[in-house]
Amino acid sequence: MALTTRFTEMFGLRHPIALAPMGGSAGGALAAAVSRGGGLGLLGAGGGAREWLDRELRLVEGAWGVGFLTWAIEPGAVERALEHDPRAVMLSFGDPGPYAEIVHSSGAALILQVTDLEEARRAVDLGADVIVAQGTEAGGHGARRGRSTLPFVPAVVDLAGPIPVLAAGGIADGRGLAAALALGAAGALIGTRFQATAEALVDPAVARAIVAGRTEDTERSRVLDIARGSAWPARYTARTLGHPYLDRWRGREAELEGDAGVREQYRADVERGAIPTLPIWAGEAVDLITDLPLAADLVERLAAQAETALTNAVRRA
Repeated sequence: MALTTRFTEMFGLRHPIALAPMGGSAGGALAAAVSRGGGLGLLGAGGGAREWLDRELRLVEGAWGVGFLTWAIEPGAVERALEHDPRAVMLSFGDPGPYAEIVHSSGAALILQVTDLEEARRAVDLGADVIVAQGTEAGGHGARRGRSTLPFVPAVVDLAGPIPVLAAGGIADGRGLAAALALGAAGALIGTRFQATAEALVDPAVARAIVAGRTEDTERSRVLDIARGSAWPARYTARTLGHPYLDRWRGREAELEGDAGVREQYRADVERGAIPTLPIWAGEAVDLITDLPLAADLVERLAAQAETALTNAVRRA
């Protein structure tokens, strides 16, 4: 069973899998490995820091693109990335309107991630070539008041019409990919599973923590953004593994926002190694992550698992 979809045909891919452009950790080596495996490797540029982009763009190859945090894009960052001829530019978390025409005029595909139906309608109006429907199971940032992946994806598929939709959130094996396809998606955008690979730009301790993590260890909150002085918009909370500051400040976000001394204490705790440099972003599918494979091998494995899952589902029907 070949998993050919509008998404694979658009980019000439072997498998309907895209790497989530996780800021900082989805570097050039990981994006290239996903592309070699037959998926779409998306570089996680965050706001588009020049030094980081210049370094990581040298490593990309094959079918690749670049993803930005829309609310944080530095002036000229999108244009600099487009000079390297990416196949796609993905924009997440914020109004993509100011950048849509820049991407369209370059010839790159415009991929817009959405976390609710209002954002999905905006993506359609802006002429998105691909829409990513992110459920609240996702690791890292997502909608404070969003929907889980299972009901959200088909709603976006119905709204998007002919535009290919990728499912995101809680997908870490081929069964999740198969489920996304059954919901009408043209593929899956996968994050946490790819953080635990040989090529991910994460500290080895982070990768080990993801392998050891369990769903009940994850929590969606604004506490860590506030404590570390991050400018993330309040409408997007972050799902992470457990953290001492979550235990200390859970349910006290308003008090935390008014206490500037906590941010100083957070920085001091990072400097003395009492807490990780960054929170450990992880989605609800973390239970399914048990190894640290090469990313290209993982893409092939996920696709094979999905084919088996779909074949077995047809036989049981």
